[in-house]
Amino acid sequence: MTTAPSTRPPGTSAESDALRALYADWADIIATTPGLTMRLFRSVFDEWHQPTREPEDVTYREDTVGGVPGIWTLPAGADTSRVLLYTHGGGFAVGSASSHRKLAAHVAKALGVVSFVLDYRRAPEHPHPAQVEDGVSAFTGLTAQGIAPGDITTIGDSAGGNLAIAIPLALRDRGLPLPGRVIAFSPWLDMENAGATLVTNDETDALITVPLLEGMIAGVLAGEEIDPTTPLANPLYAEFTRFPRLYLNAGGAEALLDNATRVADRAEATGVDVTLSVVEGMQHVFPFLAGNAPEADAEIAAIAKWFRG
Repeated sequence: MTTAPSTRPPGTSAESDALRALYADWADIIATTPGLTMRLFRSVFDEWHQPTREPEDVTYREDTVGGVPGIWTLPAGADTSRVLLYTHGGGFAVGSASSHRKLAAHVAKALGVVSFVLDYRRAPEHPHPAQVEDGVSAFTGLTAQGIAPGDITTIGDSAGGNLAIAIPLALRDRGLPLPGRVIAFSPWLDMENAGATLVTNDETDALITVPLLEGMIAGVLAGEEIDPTTPLANPLYAEFTRFPRLYLNAGGAEALLDNATRVADRAEATGVDVTLSVVEGMQHVFPFLAGNAPEADAEIAAIAKWFRG
């Protein structure tokens, strides 16, 4: 059985325990359920919205953009000419627009814009690069609707944070216009499982383990058919020339912490304007606590300030 730390990390709020407890419960389900089917696995992760308070004065609308289905989050009074293109996390295999709509709505509301949360094709049924292709299709679909490329921000968490970074790389490689900004929450980039914090933060991360990541990697890379150093699958190997302004965050307790720090170093070395926020004691994708924990609300407020800078 995998359980969350019994003692709250120093300096963290009582409210932040909700995410740690949810992850510990998931980890227990994964560890104690033989033959867990993909359908049930996905059902478990669709609970991801639970630590997030429903934001006020936001409506939702299902739509298809560029051939990709998703959910619009529409805060009252938002600037509809500026769009967050949100790609959900879940190891490219689980998670959905539904599980992430509240988080995307909180960020959109704080930034005064709207967001479109993609239901991109998931692995293992659709391995890489299907997810990146769906992101590119949605981006070009938005521009076809009259949204200026620079007024689009690619944003995502975990595997979706990978996609938020990979989509601009793919657009650049195709000679297409780029988004104005990129935001990645706890991005999962390392398809080799080579990060040091997989070891050093193993005891403090309530969910992420090497075996869990190995299964996700096998799905998105089609076993061993796709090279784990492929830059659009693993942006730690990407070249970041002409990349947009980049905001990265991560929790200090999470096993994927050094995915964020390594990509920050790589992008900054090529002249990218990079902001990195690491919040001590926090779990993977801690902004899921939006509306319920001060750490998440402070982080989203910091992103809003960055966005307007």
